[in-house]
Amino acid sequence: MTQPFELPHFYMPYPARLNPHLDEARAHSTRWARDMGMLEGSGIWEQADLEAHDYGLLCAYTHPDCDGPALSLITDWYVWVFFFDDHFLDMYKRTQDRAAGKAHLDRLPLFMPLDPATPVPEPENPVEAGLKDLWARTVPAMSVDWRRRFSVATEHLLNESMWELSNINEGRVANPVEYIEMRRKVGGAPWSAGLVEYATAEVPAAVAGTRPLRVLMETFADAVHLRNDLFSYQREVEDEGENSNGVLVLEKFFGCTTQEAADTVNDVLTSRLHQFEHTAFTEVPAVALEKGLTPAEVAAVGAYTKGLQDWQSGGHEWHMRSSRYMNKGARPSSPWQAPNGPGTSAADVGALLASAAQERLRAYSHVPYQKVGPSRIPDLYMPFELQLSPHLDRARGNLVDWCHGTGILQEGVWDEDKLAAYDLALCSAGLDPDATPEALDLSAQWLAWGTYGDDYYPLVYGHRRDLAAARLTTARLSRCMPVEGAPTVVPADAMERALIDLWTRTTAGMTADQRRTLKSAVDKMTESWVWELSNQMQNRIPDPVDYLEMRRCTFGSDLTLSLCRMGNGPAVPADVYASGPVRSLENAAIDYACLLNDVFSYQKEIEYEGEIHNSVLVVQNFFGVDYPAALGVVHDLMTQRMRQFEHVIAAELPVLYDDFELSAEARARMDAYVQDLRNWLAGILNWHREVDRYKAAWLGRRAHGFLPGRAPALSLG
Repeated sequence: MTQPFELPHFYMPYPARLNPHLDEARAHSTRWARDMGMLEGSGIWEQADLEAHDYGLLCAYTHPDCDGPALSLITDWYVWVFFFDDHFLDMYKRTQDRAAGKAHLDRLPLFMPLDPATPVPEPENPVEAGLKDLWARTVPAMSVDWRRRFSVATEHLLNESMWELSNINEGRVANPVEYIEMRRKVGGAPWSAGLVEYATAEVPAAVAGTRPLRVLMETFADAVHLRNDLFSYQREVEDEGENSNGVLVLEKFFGCTTQEAADTVNDVLTSRLHQFEHTAFTEVPAVALEKGLTPAEVAAVGAYTKGLQDWQSGGHEWHMRSSRYMNKGARPSSPWQAPNGPGTSAADVGALLASAAQERLRAYSHVPYQKVGPSRIPDLYMPFELQLSPHLDRARGNLVDWCHGTGILQEGVWDEDKLAAYDLALCSAGLDPDATPEALDLSAQWLAWGTYGDDYYPLVYGHRRDLAAARLTTARLSRCMPVEGAPTVVPADAMERALIDLWTRTTAGMTADQRRTLKSAVDKMTESWVWELSNQMQNRIPDPVDYLEMRRCTFGSDLTLSLCRMGNGPAVPADVYASGPVRSLENAAIDYACLLNDVFSYQKEIEYEGEIHNSVLVVQNFFGVDYPAALGVVHDLMTQRMRQFEHVIAAELPVLYDDFELSAEARARMDAYVQDLRNWLAGILNWHREVDRYKAAWLGRRAHGFLPGRAPALSLG
């Protein structure tokens, strides 16, 4: 069969190594698969299929240093997960039997109790039998923290198969942002990362949930999945009719050839590997120091990081050898391997290295303060009508008084002219048109505080290149928001005074869990400002995937959503908010709003502030295109995200309500939450169109540094 595209050069600087216990793992996994009922008689595999796929070779390449028993157990896990995938395809995807697929998935978490002594049901099929056996053999060696993380990753791997099934039912191809986000879950790389911990060293709980460790896992996941998409395109798209393949997604999204889409997927893959290395070398050591890890814990993180690198190299080598994949004409995965075939020479190796270096350097070569304006605003798709609160004028006056009272207008960053140009009360009036006067004041003040902080960090700490002071400020702001009791921080500046006031008033009637959620949302936002500063100091433009995910934090999206959700109370179960459809709904809305802001603020940020965190610039840099072409990509992505928002409301939420058997009250509350998000989107667009903050005339007459003679002094206690 003719291959649909030529496999590209892959960036893979770490050579693959083979575990010496390969034969032991192969023999064990064959016996185990037969004992679990996965081979003859299963209707899914024969022994010849298992031998051809050679999961023992996969695990021996991806876990080169573990001992024989550990390699056999890990290989059994991979036999199980691939059997699950093929079984789900045959039983539910091909038949498009969503109800039976859901019933199958609903039982599987029962076989993964955190306490191994908990009784589990009697298995009814090979998937259940395999999971029961594997869980019982694995968890005694691991902590409860690891068990919890690994069981969640396994449930995501299983449950998001329903997302794939729904897309097949509708004949729908995901957009690239949604695809990468969901692929990470359904593709199982977070799950694979958990097994890397089993094979190498468990990540200390103190850092397991931090951004650097999360980014290591997510960049690892993206690279694994995108590589798999390249090798499996022919089988998945041409043979199985799958819609969930990155090459197909880009092919449809950009309207390009299959070869161009494959090359672009490889560019994204390379960028994610560069991000992995950047995080491992810069952010992981910093968080280890910040969290006070012991030498043994630091060594564990290092072993885990190396284990992820080994997985990348070994996984690539297996893809080039396995009969499961399209690998004819695959070129060497490492420049140190001897090339073969026509046209391969030392010059090809040099070209490969030069290409990788050029791509890596491009992210650091931006020249700031280039003239780019005025911002070009395309015809933006907005299907929801604007509503404005009747209390807008009152909120405007109260916001000025509040900003004076907290000192926000006395620190040299903002003055009344800026506050008027930003008109944050107008934004609140659109976001929550039904709010009481008091609630509208509170909303406008939260927006003012977040916007002020977003302006303050780069101006004060970026100007001084003082990342340490920014981290200290962030830590103090977190202490201004106690879950229990009163704040212990004596406010040293306007941001702290304002946050203590907002926190005290907002949380007065909240439960401890609600306070914890809100605090986490604010912490995410302030920590993301430090991430932006770090990139700014390195003059490093982030790659598109990392940028879009962090943009949700820098925009304060979790804070907005937390405040929206508070009114729903216990009527809506937490699992509903954690579900794939609701997260997809929220992320579509958030991404639209974030990208909208980038479109309007392009001149302000690039020309006047020397900023690098703007999606239009990120796309320009990553794809090597000009402003109009990059704007076209961002505009198209905005439209796709809005259509995704509408799609989830129309097609996925009704099914979710039925799946969770929500009460009439809970459905009404969720419908109200959806309306809040519609208002949020319409209100944000109206605000960007109306305010002076982003308009060329206002930008041209304002100073964009500190106000004359009023640069704030650092006052950190």
